Amino acid sequence: MTTVTSTTQTQTQSTATSSSSSQAFGEEFNSFIKLLTAQVRNQDPLSPLDSTQFVEQLATFSALEQQVNSNTNLQSIATMLNDMTGLLASQWLGQSVSIEAAKAPYTGEDVTFSIDAPGGTERSVLSILDSSGQTVWVETLDPEEDIHTWNGALASGGTATKDDVYTFNIDTYDADGTHLGTISPQIRTKVTSIASENGVLYVNTAAGLVSELASITKI
Repeated sequence: MTTVTSTTQTQTQSTATSSSSSQAFGEEFNSFIKLLTAQVRNQDPLSPLDSTQFVEQLATFSALEQQVNSNTNLQSIATMLNDMTGLLASQWLGQSVSIEAAKAPYTGEDVTFSIDAPGGTERSVLSILDSSGQTVWVETLDPEEDIHTWNGALASGGTATKDDVYTFNIDTYDADGTHLGTISPQIRTKVTSIASENGVLYVNTAAGLVSELASITKI
């Protein structure tokens, strides 16, 4: 995954590569013409240049031309994609977003989140599990609050280990205590950088989460 930090440098490299390809093609063209001219000029009148060889040389040169043109077109497409990524980066960097995530690392800062509870929910219970699957914190969320936080506190009285990944399960219940389902929190954080991999854009966040750009919501 390549993190986008500067589009100007990428554009310069792409332009230089394209220019280099065109220059190389020009050199190949001149060499081909010189070779062809020398062959025609110095051929034996009694045994002229084999037309089959001549056609093969033309085909080889044509293939080379097509390859260079394709490379140039690909470079142009790459430049446009980098331009688009740079534009998106300028629109998203530093923005507050929410990401639905069942797991998140503890960064040492409060984990802030909201929930999208199903209809009829009267009670929501947060359970946090460590990497071994052990429940380390349980809390009934205040239904009057839209935003909730976990400060890393553990039921044992300790504090979560920094950079360890924890699982967040939120069980929802109706007024009769019927379990409506388990959901994941909408973790609220800020975008720190944008990266691209195989044509897909991802965001890196202050909460240590990485998510596809299409899966996040600006808040």
